[in-house]
Amino acid sequence: MTFARISGVPHHIRVDGTGPVCILSAGLGMAWFDWDPVIPLLAPHRTIVRFDRPGLGLSGHARAWPTLSGEAERIARVLDAAGVGAETPVTVVGHSLAGFHCEAFARLFPERTAGLVLVDASVEETPRPRRAPELADACTRACGTLLSTAGVPRALGPFLRHTAVRAGRHTGGDPAPYDLVRRACSTSRFLHAVLAENGRYRDQAVELASLRGRSPLDAPVTVLAAYEGGSRHWLDRQGALAERLGGTFRVSEPAGHLVMLDRPRDVADAILET
Repeated sequence: MTFARISGVPHHIRVDGTGPVCILSAGLGMAWFDWDPVIPLLAPHRTIVRFDRPGLGLSGHARAWPTLSGEAERIARVLDAAGVGAETPVTVVGHSLAGFHCEAFARLFPERTAGLVLVDASVEETPRPRRAPELADACTRACGTLLSTAGVPRALGPFLRHTAVRAGRHTGGDPAPYDLVRRACSTSRFLHAVLAENGRYRDQAVELASLRGRSPLDAPVTVLAAYEGGSRHWLDRQGALAERLGGTFRVSEPAGHLVMLDRPRDVADAILET
């Protein structure tokens, strides 16, 4: 475990294992420990870099609104801080919202990309810009300040985290140790980060759509989708994403959105075989 200052913000970074490098980027509101079930399966074969975006996990308070290009650049700087130079291509792995970030990295830093794995990643086929983004940002900031002043993160942060994890799994609760959850989710920085990432979601989807038209994707791609049975609409969208990116499509079943918790072997296999 180490910390590196990137754009003035202390970033929590962890490196495990040995072998070719992969970097794991978690979804909205999640932390480095959410990948824990996958690590023992990868560590004998891969050097694994995990990190927390600003405000999440153990990283410092965000100083700027998130942007797609900024998140791609963040992945590059995290790799630098972990001692992985530009001459060493890596497999970038993004879950949920972080799928946007990792695809952008693969397009903007093709020389640093050995492969791209999207784990039940966000999909927006025809994203549209937000209306009145300045007003929306101001409302998001005010909401975060109001809730923080009222003590909501400390009072409800861990409970809301556990509730979200249970909802995102096929079966089971939150396997993360409570002390880590409390440290990661009981602060105003966490609340502000979650609200900011959610508020800027559409902006990043629009930015990615534009980037796809300007920067080719040359690395091998695997799209791993979660399926619990029932409607296949989400699978159809994930399959269309894989086809659009010229990638391999795999299904993890039964699994909720938090595939790394429900079926870590499927996630590890997708990484090792990309």
